[in-house]
Amino acid sequence: MFRRSFLKSLAVAPVAGLVRPRCLEAALPKAKITRVNIYEPPNVNRWFNQSNMVVTVETDIGITGIGEGGARDTLEQCAESMIGQDPFHSERIWQEMYVSSFYPPGREKIHAQGAMDLALWDIKGKALKLPVHEILGGAVRNYCESYCTQNVRPPGTQGGGARGGGVQAPGDRLARIREGAAATMAAGYRVYRMGAGDGAIVDNVYNTHEQIHNVAEDCKAAREGIGSKGDFMIDFHQRFDYPDAVRCCRLIEGYEPYLVEDPVRDEHARQDIPRLRQMTTCPLAHGEEWGQRWDFNTLVENHDIDYIRATLPNVGGITEMVKVLALCETHAVGIVPHFTGPIATAALVNQLSTFPGPVLFEYNYGDRPIPYLPEFLDFKNGKVYTNDRPGLGVTLDVKQVKFINSVTATGRRLFFLRPDGSVTHW
Repeated sequence: MFRRSFLKSLAVAPVAGLVRPRCLEAALPKAKITRVNIYEPPNVNRWFNQSNMVVTVETDIGITGIGEGGARDTLEQCAESMIGQDPFHSERIWQEMYVSSFYPPGREKIHAQGAMDLALWDIKGKALKLPVHEILGGAVRNYCESYCTQNVRPPGTQGGGARGGGVQAPGDRLARIREGAAATMAAGYRVYRMGAGDGAIVDNVYNTHEQIHNVAEDCKAAREGIGSKGDFMIDFHQRFDYPDAVRCCRLIEGYEPYLVEDPVRDEHARQDIPRLRQMTTCPLAHGEEWGQRWDFNTLVENHDIDYIRATLPNVGGITEMVKVLALCETHAVGIVPHFTGPIATAALVNQLSTFPGPVLFEYNYGDRPIPYLPEFLDFKNGKVYTNDRPGLGVTLDVKQVKFINSVTATGRRLFFLRPDGSVTHW
């Protein structure tokens, strides 16, 4: 009897194996990308690593995805490789965009590629009627904690000290830091963030040997403002060479910063941060300028940094960030993503809500609305939340953005295929 049941199950197994793929095919309709539109928002920021250029990717099934990042030239080049493709094959499209150029892509093109990838995930979520965080496995946290930058004033803060501010007496500077730190905690943020001696810069001159002592005073004031249970972080802004970075980290260890951001110059990071890691107990974060996981994988694998600052769309979008998260989880490294634009931030909330390691958001909008984005994310009391809106959860009012160009035709595509049909370099 057991033998008869076993043979019967073998006969049913092939049929069962066919059911699931067909269900998945039914869930995602056949579709093609027909047009990519490029827009400038009212407050356009064209800096490549912080660009808030807006893109929409249209399909022949009436679903349009929204992305953010890049510049006109790089966006047009990426768009030309997407026309006519299945928008749900985001991994394949990513690989084609990556290799389909004469030179390997640098950070500028990766940023544009990331913008397109955000739009593709938005399309997939809208087609499935699911938010992206559900497609990625579901949220593992109730909300994402955030920090307030020093020059963004939370409720109750009377000052903030713009970066590179004017001449002020030391007492005024330190009092402002205490008040800002206390107000930031009262507003519900997890961490108060400050720059390295920002309030003591005079005539745009930064003397690292002098500033080290100002930084130590500032950190003492921040600790006093947040209290024993609060947290503060400090951004060195890559201003220090290695010897001064060591001296400064050692001077502030006793104030227990949550992290020290960008302690050395980015081009020196892979050689200097491993040495710095051995010289200080301060947690270290780096990488807001990184564009690809190969920029930082060695530092993560060796646990020379405690947090990466890699962000969207800079790393190439959600498709690539999935791999970055796996790398960080494997080596117990947290993520404190750099701030870019509102659409990318909404995408980050969807993605990092699914990451089980430490996460802290740089969030600079507060309760201010974004006129061209009637919906983009949910923020309250210093915390950002996921929502149930399909895709990235972003709504774009195209009447409030400036149309730049459309791409509707396939351009030059330089790549070869392996015998199995996968993409390889030309």
